[in-house]
Amino acid sequence: MRYWLGWSELRPIVWSEGINAWVELCSARVELLGSTWKVRKPKPWKHPQPITVAQLRQMRDEFWDTAPHYGGQKEIWDALRVASESEVSHAQAIVESAGIIVSNADLTLCYDERGLFDMSGAKYELPKYVLSEPTNLIRDS
Repeated sequence: MRYWLGWSELRPIVWSEGINAWVELCSARVELLGSTWKVRKPKPWKHPQPITVAQLRQMRDEFWDTAPHYGGQKEIWDALRVASESEVSHAQAIVESAGIIVSNADLTLCYDERGLFDMSGAKYELPKYVLSEPTNLIRDS
């Protein structure tokens, strides 16, 4: 029997039961983890209309309050929140220690490492507004 573990560089990664199962599983995990990105700052972006710092804060709070209800583990969402509010070097350490697979280097798309073992890993999509400020942000005076 074979289990699908995901994709790495457009090739499926599978695990087979049998004598080489553990070696195959470990190499598949390393192969997939090796294809993750280093965290970087998001590219500059523009909101459809200028927003204030207070509006941006409200949007972020609403996102983080509702995100766990769309699936995934609360612990991973919490780690992503801390990473999104941290400097890049700290963000990298946070996602690595939490077992988060970074699919997009700006953290807009991540996965839970658990899926490599039991297919229960979740997809975590972060909007740019929780990761950085828009170029047309209105600073409060």
